[in-house]
Amino acid sequence: MDQILPTNPHPAETAVSPRATPAVRIDPEKLAANLSRMAAIAKSAGAELHPHVKTHKSIEIARMQIAAGASGVTASKPSEALVFVRAGLPSVTVAYPLMRAGSAAALMTAAKGSGTRLRFIAAHALHLEVLETAARQTGSVAEVFVKVDTGLGRIGVTAGSGAAAVLAGIIAGTPDLRYLGVLSHAGHAYGAPEPGRRAEIAAGELDQLHAAQAEIAPVLEMPGRISVGSTPTCLGAPVQRGTDELRPGNYAFLDLTAVRLGLCTPEEIALSVEATVLFTAPGRAVIDAGSKVLSSDKGAHGTGGDVGHGQIELQRGGQRHMLTVQRLSEEHGVVDDPEGLLAVGERVRVLPNHACAVVALAPRLWLGERELAVDARGCVD
Repeated sequence: MDQILPTNPHPAETAVSPRATPAVRIDPEKLAANLSRMAAIAKSAGAELHPHVKTHKSIEIARMQIAAGASGVTASKPSEALVFVRAGLPSVTVAYPLMRAGSAAALMTAAKGSGTRLRFIAAHALHLEVLETAARQTGSVAEVFVKVDTGLGRIGVTAGSGAAAVLAGIIAGTPDLRYLGVLSHAGHAYGAPEPGRRAEIAAGELDQLHAAQAEIAPVLEMPGRISVGSTPTCLGAPVQRGTDELRPGNYAFLDLTAVRLGLCTPEEIALSVEATVLFTAPGRAVIDAGSKVLSSDKGAHGTGGDVGHGQIELQRGGQRHMLTVQRLSEEHGVVDDPEGLLAVGERVRVLPNHACAVVALAPRLWLGERELAVDARGCVD
C-alpha cells in the first residue's frame, strides 16, 4: 500500500485563499505604491507620464494610473490600443508601426467616439503612408512621433543618417499628418545592472533624440516633444533634463528582472503566481504552474541569462528561504528544494522573471480577492 503523507505540514506559514490554481495575483497595496512612485518621478522631472499598458492589459489598472497622475497610456498592437480607446482613456500612444490602413482607421473612428487623443509612431515612409490613408478615410489628422533607435537595435531611424529629415519632409507635405516629436525605447538598459551604465544609456538616449530633432527642425520649424520609455532608465537612472514624457510599463508590477537590476526588492513586486505543490521527491518539488502560466521568458529583451523561471519565497521557523523554479514544461514547474521544505498540497507564490509575459498568458487576474479582467488579452494584431 502506498504511504499517505500529510499534505501540508506548514499551514500557518503558507495559508492563502482557496481559489483554483494557478492564479495570477496582484497585491493592491504594492501596486498602488509602485504607481505612486513613478508618478512622483515624472512630476519631479516635469514630464508627463504615459505608461505602457502591455504590462497589465487592464482598463481598471490603466484608470488607476490616470488617477495617480498619468496623462494617458501607451499600447503596442492596434487591437490592444483599441481596447483602451474604446474605454475612453484621455490619450493613447500606439508605440508600434502600423502596417494596415484599416487598423489605423478603426482606431481613429473609435477615438472620435470616445474623445481619446491618438498618437502614432513612424520609422519608415510606409508607416506614414498607412496613417495618411487612414486619416483621409476618417477625416482625421494623425499625430505622429518619429521613432528613433537609440541603441536597442530594433525599430527606429538612426540619428545622423538623414532618415529623420526625410520623414519630416513627408509629414510636412500632407495636411493629414501632424508632427509631435521624437520617441525612443532604450530597452538595452535591461542589460545594464550597474546604475552608472544605466545613467550613461539614458544620457546617450537624450543626445541621440536631440540629434534627430536637429535634423527635423529645419524641415518642420519645430523640434517637437521628447518621449522616452523603459523602466530601467525611468526608475533606475536620473530622468534627463529636457525630457517631456515617460512611457515605462513594467514599473507597475515589477518582477525578478527588476530585482536583478537593483530597481526594487522582492517585497516590492506586486504580481505573483499562486500555485499548488503537486508532488515532491528528494531535492525537488513540482508545482502546477508551467510555461503556459509563468512563460519561458527569463527577462525583457532576453537579458535574464541562466536564472531559472521564477522564485518561491518561504518563511520557515522565522527564516526566509528562496527556492528557484528550475525547469518548466507546459503544465508543470520543477522547483529545486534540497532541504525538502515544500509539501504536497501546499500553496506557494512564485515571483516571475517577467511580469508582462505572465499577464499576456493569464485568463484573469486577482486584485486582492477580486477578479479582474485581462481586457486586452490576445490582442496580437
